[in-house]
Amino acid sequence: MENNPNNPLHGLKLKDIVTSLVEKYGFEELDKRFKMNCFSSKPSINSTLKFLRKTDWARAKIEKFYLETFK
Repeated sequence: MENNPNNPLHGLKLKDIVTSLVEKYGFEELDKRFKMNCFSSKPSINSTLKFLRKTDWARAKIEKFYLETFK
């Protein structure tokens, strides 16, 4: 794995990011903040991961929110 000190998310898996946010805020609060169907319509970690992996703008928002929350 390439060392990337300029990326604060380096080494973190998207699943770990989503799981941490869901544990802290829950799907309902994340839906209120971001208005994404993956948080409101039959929410699950797996469906959220599937959506975020396909949707760059949504992933960027969630990663930014994670950094603001935990870093």
